[in-house]
Amino acid sequence: MLVEETSVPPGALPVAQFRDHLRLGSGFADDALQDDLLERHLRAALAAVEARTGKILIARGFVWTLAGWRDFGRQALPVAPIRSVTEVRLLDRHGAASVVDPSRYRLEPDGQRPRLVSAGLHLPLVPMGGSVEITFEAGYGASFDDLPPDLGQAVLTLAAHFYENRGSAPGEDGIPFTVSLLIDRYRTVRLFGEGGR
Repeated sequence: MLVEETSVPPGALPVAQFRDHLRLGSGFADDALQDDLLERHLRAALAAVEARTGKILIARGFVWTLAGWRDFGRQALPVAPIRSVTEVRLLDRHGAASVVDPSRYRLEPDGQRPRLVSAGLHLPLVPMGGSVEITFEAGYGASFDDLPPDLGQAVLTLAAHFYENRGSAPGEDGIPFTVSLLIDRYRTVRLFGEGGR
């Protein structure tokens, strides 16, 4: 179970850039009238691109809970890019937690499948009936300008699609072909069940 601990702050969203992208009028007293609507479409587009690519675009914190490791020596993390692993906690069946010493593991960065790797023979054993929580920060950067240009363009294009097609029935998958072209190279290909390798 992956839980987002922090959300994208409003200041990180390119509302003014999106307004320009849509060619909305400017210089009027009510320029900011649609900002809430534009922000909602940007957030929806960010979420859709993240879901399709497995990439976190704007940096924020997450907690991932597992019942056990898929591989005792390494565990592939569910999203990329991972900026840092903040904490690994083992929880017993009663919910009592113990923090794992950071010297027992390390982050193996990867653009597609970053991994938590044991510093010894194996990752810490998960208690019977318990779980492990991995707290980490993921994302390309703190602002929209930190995104690769093609992903930024995909978000703006998809947000514009959402804005211009409000109230209409979605297509087969709801994603315009141009957005698919922009994000395809970022999609993670999983082979052999992705056993954490």
